Amino acid sequence: LKDMWARALESGHPFESSARMRHADGSYRWMLMQCTPLRDETGQIIRWYGINTDIEDRRAAEDALHQTQAELAHMTRLTTLGELTASIAHEVNQPLAAIVTNGEACLRWLRRAEPDVDEAQSSVERIIANGRRASDVISRLRAMSRRGEPQQAPVRINDIIEETLPLVERELFHHRVELRLDLTPVLPPVLADRIQLQQVLINLVLNAAQAMDGTPDGSRQLTISSGIETGASDVPMVTVAVCDSGVGVDAASLSQLFNAFYSTKPDGMGMGLSISRSIIEAHTGRIVATRNAEDGMTFQVSLPAIKESMP
Repeated sequence: LKDMWARALESGHPFESSARMRHADGSYRWMLMQCTPLRDETGQIIRWYGINTDIEDRRAAEDALHQTQAELAHMTRLTTLGELTASIAHEVNQPLAAIVTNGEACLRWLRRAEPDVDEAQSSVERIIANGRRASDVISRLRAMSRRGEPQQAPVRINDIIEETLPLVERELFHHRVELRLDLTPVLPPVLADRIQLQQVLINLVLNAAQAMDGTPDGSRQLTISSGIETGASDVPMVTVAVCDSGVGVDAASLSQLFNAFYSTKPDGMGMGLSISRSIIEAHTGRIVATRNAEDGMTFQVSLPAIKESMP
């Protein structure tokens, strides 16, 4: 605080800061300190004006709101995982089945009159690879289900998409949806919480698949694309869009899609899109929904790119 005050005196710019301050009764409360200079007709500073505002109650309300949002996000994540039970089981069973198959093959190669060590070694290598794959799936699921503060780090949006697809593969098959990827190969990283972005993408993909239930088989197409565009402040924005060929929504529903407890599905909680918007806005990004020129909807997420800092 002293350094900030010294810089303000040197530059002549107004400043504000918040800090915990001790009252006469010994209690500590959050205070907002604001200072601004008064200048004469020549522009010289003749005095400074300052004011301290007690914001303890406001900070407490903000903390409570943050906690509530975190609880809702966690509940929605668990609900989503429940919906994906079949996909999760399928994704875990695949490498486990491959481990058994390769283990049996390894034994056959070793039991031959002249053991084929090279083939047995290849089988063991496949066992290790599939074991690691199963472990990765479990790790992702544990990360999505745990409660905790967001951990932001540089991530690549295409990696998020590729990590998420196995979890929704079974659901897309169940809804008879044809998936198409249109990913820009080279994109700058974004600063984000990997698990939260997976949660947003899973929600958008599940919504899109369910929105196409009324569409004839063979016409249920889901396209996930990634790219880059220039934001309003000339900051490059990395984008990911989920486009479906469903029935779409009317103009009245479009304006309410991201409102809490609003849902176009009879059994919907109305929290998925609201939580998704909160997550994206917490990443200083934006999420928008538009009706396609023909059928269906497109949901696009835009996140500010960061300078290349990943291997």
